[in-house]
Amino acid sequence: YMENMKAPEVQAWMKAQNDYTRALLAEIPGREALLKRVIELDNSAPATVTSVTETLRGRYFYLKARAGENTAKLYMRDGRDGAEKLLVDPDSLKGADGAPHAINYYVASNDGRYAAYGESAGGSENATLRVFDTQTMRDTGEAIDRARFGVVNWLPGDKSFVYNRLQKLGANSSPLEMYEKNVTWLHTVGDSPDRDVAIFGYGLSMNAPVGVDDLAFVEIDPASKYALGLLAHGVQNEVTLYSAPVAALSRPNVPWKKVCDVQDDVTGAAIRGDDVYLLTHQDTPRFRIVRTSLASPDVAHAQIVIAQQSGVLEQPVAHADALYVPELDGGVFRLLRLPYGSTSAKRVQLPFDGTVGLENSDSRLPGIIFSMSSWVKGPRILAYDPKTNAVTNTGLRPEGPFDNPADLTSVEVKAPSYDGTMIPLSIIYKKGIALDGAHPTILEAYGAYGITLDPNFTPIYLAWIERGGILAIGHVRGGGEYGEDWHYAGYKLTKANTWRDTIACGEYLIKNKYTSTAKIAPLGGSAGGITVGRTITERPGLFGAAIIAVGELNTVRSEEFANGLPNIPEFGSVKTQEGFEDLFQMDSYLHVRDGAAYPAVMLTTGINDPRVASWMPAKMTARLQAATSSGKPILLYVDYEAGHGFGSTRKQREVQFADEATFLLWQFGDPAFQPKP
Repeated sequence: YMENMKAPEVQAWMKAQNDYTRALLAEIPGREALLKRVIELDNSAPATVTSVTETLRGRYFYLKARAGENTAKLYMRDGRDGAEKLLVDPDSLKGADGAPHAINYYVASNDGRYAAYGESAGGSENATLRVFDTQTMRDTGEAIDRARFGVVNWLPGDKSFVYNRLQKLGANSSPLEMYEKNVTWLHTVGDSPDRDVAIFGYGLSMNAPVGVDDLAFVEIDPASKYALGLLAHGVQNEVTLYSAPVAALSRPNVPWKKVCDVQDDVTGAAIRGDDVYLLTHQDTPRFRIVRTSLASPDVAHAQIVIAQQSGVLEQPVAHADALYVPELDGGVFRLLRLPYGSTSAKRVQLPFDGTVGLENSDSRLPGIIFSMSSWVKGPRILAYDPKTNAVTNTGLRPEGPFDNPADLTSVEVKAPSYDGTMIPLSIIYKKGIALDGAHPTILEAYGAYGITLDPNFTPIYLAWIERGGILAIGHVRGGGEYGEDWHYAGYKLTKANTWRDTIACGEYLIKNKYTSTAKIAPLGGSAGGITVGRTITERPGLFGAAIIAVGELNTVRSEEFANGLPNIPEFGSVKTQEGFEDLFQMDSYLHVRDGAAYPAVMLTTGINDPRVASWMPAKMTARLQAATSSGKPILLYVDYEAGHGFGSTRKQREVQFADEATFLLWQFGDPAFQPKP
């Protein structure tokens, strides 16, 4: 009955739980001082800048939040040193309910005149697509709802674009149909969305059949006369690709040609002229890049342009001078550059070891803009110039006083798992600490979809580290740290490796006296809820506490929620024997045992979460409260103006981080966080 979120008794129970949690945390000494420090650290830099776009004519777009501002706003400037102009302020979009609005995504037109952007309220991610005109400095009037996914591509001439839109459900439709019969549309700026043309998707073409559960996207590159039609099969990494002339997209019966299918193991692509570069793990679990023609695709005889490397190759980007490819090598990124016509990719010399994220520059430009960060260095936005073969700081993101803390260090170790597999483990802490088992420790783990937990740093972590805290990141199986083999080693019937690797990382930290059982907590969010939920249900006595954020916790019931269906390729379906076994073994709710002594647990949810239904954390909270014999608190933390975390305001993130840290320090016995008797 708790799955009915509209039921008055369920709403009342959740509100009572949240009220209790908030009141309890508010009474803990040390919380207010900690929150004050978190706010100070989070606002220490003049501004944070993300999602940079450089157009062909040198116009820059980016999302920016100044110190003290709650949400990121869309800005533009002509040239890197040009005057900054505010385009879209999501705070001005608030409705009568006062729910915070956020910009989910934006895509600038190639000439820089327009910016199509998606905005949503309360973290729902159910975006409305709008268009801003930089010539008139106002919105054009478009308001296209159900545009959740930010796959927007502008056509030549920059007067029209393609976008994906979820189907409109009828009054009697099931919410489970939300992602079915998906279509990409062609829209001309200024026209009514009712006049938009369906160009790729369900039921449109015999040449490009689309399954009822597939998501259909179209990608266009200004340096090519061809478009790519991409079919995403739920969360499955392998895609189906088609090609067609851009000029034919607005005509009936678009002449799509198949480029590759799921069995070709292609997970990414980059267009350059008449060619497409495909990222594939077929017979190469750490991936390789091959090239074939868009006019006459032949993936079976595609030319290998970058062979499998020692690290894992990631999504390529094609620019005027070369193909650029990030490579993840043992937790450190490299950036490979392959000039067209060359047979050998070279590494770009980077200023430090860390994470590389490619920004969105026009593909007709030489060089590339990218972001970098590490476990001990804050993000910066850099540019590589092929003429000078040099990397420079663009200055688009100002440096803050805590972006390069001198007294912070990190180490990379490997923890032996139950079956002898060595699990990479990153550990971040203050230099010079004694390894005496006394340090409060957060062990973060995820382990799904082949996603990696890459080096990153934000100053608010210092609020934890300043109290002697340690941050540890377990690169457990199910992630992509070692390619698809690592992913499939924590997938469906091998999923138990994910939480057993997390247990192994916890044992390593305790054995090597970074911390102790009483002072360590696993932390995981979303699919990481599977990881942490099953970690504490399998080894409840190993940890003093746990944090489960917007967690997937009742997987056997996930198909009763709209987003459960796209996740079948990763986790399985209850409609098959094997799928049920997959989902049952990873279902934390069903593995709670009456009378077991569970650690203290805080479970969080955003009431507008479109990815993990709020009833999952709610049911897990109720079950743990009824079952545990430890006497330790099991708390439910509900944000009624948030979703899965995307779109949360700065204040929401600050308060939640401070509350989670307060909860842990209380449970770990920090004297400053113990309630008065």
